Amino acid sequence: MSNTTILPAWAAGLKNPPAYKQKQPGIPDPPGYGQPSSGSSKKKDKDAKRQQPTADEMDTLKVKKAWEVALGPIKGLPMTLLMIYMTPNSLQIFSIMMVFMTFKNPIMGILGTNQAFHRFETDTNRSRILQVKVAYVAFQLVALALGIWKVNAMGLLPTTRSDWLAWEAQRDVIEHAVPAL
Repeated sequence: MSNTTILPAWAAGLKNPPAYKQKQPGIPDPPGYGQPSSGSSKKKDKDAKRQQPTADEMDTLKVKKAWEVALGPIKGLPMTLLMIYMTPNSLQIFSIMMVFMTFKNPIMGILGTNQAFHRFETDTNRSRILQVKVAYVAFQLVALALGIWKVNAMGLLPTTRSDWLAWEAQRDVIEHAVPAL
């Protein structure tokens, strides 16, 4: 046998592809694939330049985008509710981390409100963006309220007088759970 390797036909075809064949004039196009006529509206649309939006249109678009950002926290609430429901009310690492994230995300969102909406704000739409910011903060407060509710369900919120005053009697516990050994 010789040292030269023979390439299969498909590999040789990849190395040296055949030349592109122009369409023959006698073969008609398949149905629905005809070339557009020279007077069609598609060619006119291609030739016509796209007009830039006016300042009012840009402000309206920016406000719409700002509303999309503002609705972000409320769109995440179903997942937060599910996670709160699935975490136990006892003090475990998973429930503590879930409560931590439930508090951290809204607080960071409230602190970063101006930064989140800075790119949408102009002099002409400042009042409309202010409404969006207020809605964004309200949605973040709703998410924060979920964290407070979970902390209360875990029994970590001081809700009785005995939690605050040392001389008050502690509330009576109705039953105790004792783990088996």
